[in-house]
Amino acid sequence: MKPAFTYTGVLIAILIVGCWAALLSFSLQFPTDFSKPWPYILLLLQTHLYTGLFITAHDAMHGVAAPGHKKLNTFIGTICALLFAFNWYPRLLPKHHEHHHFVATEKDPDYHGGGFWPWYFSFLKQYITWPQMLAMAITFNLLKYSFPIENVILYWMLPAILATFQLFYFGTYQPHKGEHEAGNRHKSTTLKRNHLWAFLSCYFFGYHYEHHEKPYLPWWKLYQEKDRLQQRVS
Repeated sequence: MKPAFTYTGVLIAILIVGCWAALLSFSLQFPTDFSKPWPYILLLLQTHLYTGLFITAHDAMHGVAAPGHKKLNTFIGTICALLFAFNWYPRLLPKHHEHHHFVATEKDPDYHGGGFWPWYFSFLKQYITWPQMLAMAITFNLLKYSFPIENVILYWMLPAILATFQLFYFGTYQPHKGEHEAGNRHKSTTLKRNHLWAFLSCYFFGYHYEHHEKPYLPWWKLYQEKDRLQQRVS
């Protein structure tokens, strides 16, 4: 049955993209004084919004950025993926569904049996391409002619790198590392219930078992599933 179209996911996607673009535009022109807290605050905010771009693209992969409207859903996913370091949505889409179908097995492109760093670099190798790196290099050189180079590094390049750590740690490594209890068909753990931390850390994606249990829920409804499961246990 085709899901009913709602504007909520679209509006949230527009909000995230708009905030990302507005803050980036402001930050690139912001006088950088490392003796004051503002550059660090802007860096953290921009990192969080970069993570939001990818989470929105991820929702599109599950058809919930614009449920019931396939073309708009794909458009949102493509734009958000491109804004996050020129990721290519059609390439990400099948790999992510392989992750869900073969979670924590040798067929899972996101899984690696090693420690944090080998796993992280294995994760990057799955998704970084030479055309993507070339696009990043061209964009960096264009931006540095219009804005101070330290601003380009601090607010455009570094947040994207930090966001990959954020996404990898909370969305892949932490939930899927190690052995899991028998019967845990998603081979995933979940954060303890703390909605503020869950949002700040990775848009509720630390509630990762809940995501695998109901992948059709958008990120902004995962906390409700967390509450529901916790009430069922207690």
